[in-house]
Amino acid sequence: MDLGHTTVIIGERGGRYPFGNSVLVSGTERRVLIDPSLSIVARRGELPPIDFVLNSHCHEDHLAGNHLFPEVPWYVHERDRPGFVSIEGMMEIYGFEDAMRAAFEHTVVQEFHYVARPDASGFDRDAVFDLGGGVRVRALHTPGHTRGHCCFFVEPDEVLYLGDIDLSSFGPYYGDAWSSLEDFERSIALIRDVDARWYATFHHVGVVDGRAAFLTRLDKFAAVIRSREERLLAFLRVPRSLEDIVAHRFVYRPQDAVPWADACERRSMGQHLERLVREGRVREIEAGRFLAAVGCE
Repeated sequence: MDLGHTTVIIGERGGRYPFGNSVLVSGTERRVLIDPSLSIVARRGELPPIDFVLNSHCHEDHLAGNHLFPEVPWYVHERDRPGFVSIEGMMEIYGFEDAMRAAFEHTVVQEFHYVARPDASGFDRDAVFDLGGGVRVRALHTPGHTRGHCCFFVEPDEVLYLGDIDLSSFGPYYGDAWSSLEDFERSIALIRDVDARWYATFHHVGVVDGRAAFLTRLDKFAAVIRSREERLLAFLRVPRSLEDIVAHRFVYRPQDAVPWADACERRSMGQHLERLVREGRVREIEAGRFLAAVGCE
């Protein structure tokens, strides 16, 4: 989909995981490819020359096509750079342990073509990449999904690329070791104030035309966080442990055969539980067992 100097390359299955939608931005002097997905691997021959690669964050599906461009610089926010430097650094982002860590490392290397890039360049918040002819890509640091997750605003096309703030019905994902529920909420509030003509996501939605449509989708996306927390409170009408919460499934459906589902539930809902305890809405009635406070169910 062409949006002026910006082209959104829609991936297989509409960008559904493990695929995604990559973004090509062309100026008069340089051309950047943002988040080369698995879909780019099959389309490498169709692309024009690329001057550098820009990643919204360090997750396997967002860098699956990076290996196709070993001769050009790769950029990622400084806080996610350790995942580009080594596979060990990348595994720390997820926080998997033992057999799960070994299995996922194999998947990242074999299926997502991970290649370590010790010379990857880190940028800080509000970095600007000038492509020439008035075309610029501005980074907006939007942590939560990962510590270094960024959105990118393309000028003069007024395209806001949202990365994995993907406006999907699944909702925000904050289930890794380097994820933060409360950072994600702050990032949603930040991008809500960005006025753009188009809004592009890496997964599912693709391109949203206009601010009104974007805000409708963003509000539904954010509401998933509140829904999870409300369902958790209802579940804690009787004493439960964190393992009970993990087994019940609040992020994934019970029937979803996702290898990392338990780890995601533990990290995601553990953050909700910590917040509810901190706010006095849930009490730890004995070691490791929690109950909603009266009137908060």
